[in-house]
Amino acid sequence: MLTDLLLAIAHHLLVFALISMLVAESVLLRGPVDAAAVRRLAGLDAGYGMSAVLLLAVGVSRLLYGVKGMDFYQHNPWFHAKFGLFVLVALLSILPTARFLRWRRALKRDPGFVPDARQLGALRLLIRLELVAVAGIFVCAAAMARYGGF
Repeated sequence: MLTDLLLAIAHHLLVFALISMLVAESVLLRGPVDAAAVRRLAGLDAGYGMSAVLLLAVGVSRLLYGVKGMDFYQHNPWFHAKFGLFVLVALLSILPTARFLRWRRALKRDPGFVPDARQLGALRLLIRLELVAVAGIFVCAAAMARYGGF
């Protein structure tokens, strides 16, 4: 029972960490992106990626060691939808991560580097889509906890 509680706590804290970093990225991309912003974006994205990996590990641990057991999750369509949205968020995050890393390398070569405005717009859209998908994860989590959503 304690294991289940500790895993649930870790799961929730990691979700909040992931969302915090994603929102911070979104806010940084709203303003002018200079060298300092590029460095912050790369650091936030690294934290975002670590949070996502840890969240997945804790989620799998909840499947294996949690009170509800694997059978509850295997037959719950809301769990599958939730996991599908998690995968969608991961896929949507690939391009921003690649861009932030590329920008950081460009900044090392040229301290006056400024990202292209079109790339900034595309990344703003992708990160907002990630946030919408994360909101969908919350909806699925609430429905999943009630097994069927009713």
